[in-house]
Amino acid sequence: MTANLPAAHSQDNAPRQALVMSTIAFTVCFAVWTIFSIIGVRIKQELVLNETEFGLLVGTPILTGSLVRMVLGVWTDRYGGRLVYTMTMLAAAVATFLLAFAHTYAQMLLAALGVGLAGGSFAVGVAYVSRFFPAGKQGTALGIFGVGNVGAAVTKFLAPMVLLAWGWQSVALIWAAALVVMAVVFWFTTGDDPVIRERHAGKAAPARSFWQEFAPLKNLQVWRFAFYYFFCFGAFVALSLWLPRYLIGVYGFGIATAGMIGAAYSIPASIFRAYGGVLSDRIGARTVLYWTFSVCAVATLVLSLPSADYVVRGISGPIPFHFEIGPLAFIAVASVLGFFMSLGKAAVYKHIPAHYPQSVGAVGGVVGMIGGLGGFILPIAFGALNDLTGVWSSCFMLLFAIVASCLVWMHVSIRRMERAAQTKPASLSYAAE
Repeated sequence: MTANLPAAHSQDNAPRQALVMSTIAFTVCFAVWTIFSIIGVRIKQELVLNETEFGLLVGTPILTGSLVRMVLGVWTDRYGGRLVYTMTMLAAAVATFLLAFAHTYAQMLLAALGVGLAGGSFAVGVAYVSRFFPAGKQGTALGIFGVGNVGAAVTKFLAPMVLLAWGWQSVALIWAAALVVMAVVFWFTTGDDPVIRERHAGKAAPARSFWQEFAPLKNLQVWRFAFYYFFCFGAFVALSLWLPRYLIGVYGFGIATAGMIGAAYSIPASIFRAYGGVLSDRIGARTVLYWTFSVCAVATLVLSLPSADYVVRGISGPIPFHFEIGPLAFIAVASVLGFFMSLGKAAVYKHIPAHYPQSVGAVGGVVGMIGGLGGFILPIAFGALNDLTGVWSSCFMLLFAIVASCLVWMHVSIRRMERAAQTKPASLSYAAE
């Protein structure tokens, strides 16, 4: 009996250990994933890139990290998060190391594709962590895991200092080394999730076929959740990448100051994701999303207003007016925007294990993929809009259109479910939302 006590104690601590180590690993991965938000500014100067080329450079890692999420999520369901998480970090570390030796724009883009593998770790972590917790605690657990988004702030705080001291190549080398260390630590401090352990012991059914994993993707509801995440997460990543460039261009800040302010946006938008998970468990994910989309619509509308000079025909003659959102007002509104985005990110992922408990990897992967694609597409769109309109705030005009669409689609869908619930017992789907 005594000999079994350490093993039993180890199993009791397994959920906490898996959550803590997965969150730390995701923080490191996210710091690597957003590395171009800082070094991209220096690369832009060295290669003399235009705004669209710069947007493509910072968005390329986001593309890879998005596209691989669905496959990594399925692999996690089949082979376990401990193995897939470790291999993902090592592969991303190799690409980040090679980035330091790239010299041309094409080489930068190629290396950026590999760096993006770090972003795929999110789908691995969601599928891995969710298996350790019951349904009533999954929102909180996944919210805590999502705090790893703070890795974007880590890059914005530390990367400018390393860049100014030793150059952007040193940033890539140090970040690659951090990934290797994290991969080794993760492998030796975590264990397989309960499903994988039972499968190895012959107590659980074997993994489903590869195509069966994707069966839930036929539901429009999955793609609705994905569109929500396109804004809540995709716009968050896009702004994390774009804000340093925006602050330098609009307010004339230096790269170190812009990085610090960008980090001030990223930190609350990451840490409060855990609070969003708790709120989703307590008051429901649907309520949290209503608040998220409503407040974000107001915030993006305010930030979309361009600086302008007006002349009013007064009684005694022309009266000139000047309108401009100052740096302090911008930081305040952007912080509110980031806070509610963090709540929304957790609320979206609260839905997935409740609706699709047997397909968290595939569904979570595709939702994460679409959200990540937002982080790829939006920076390119921001740069293109700058080139086309010449208006810095055009990026927030686009975000307002997206969040308003999310709010309308969600409201219409909820009303449709309410009408259906009047004619038959409420379904699990409606109850979960």
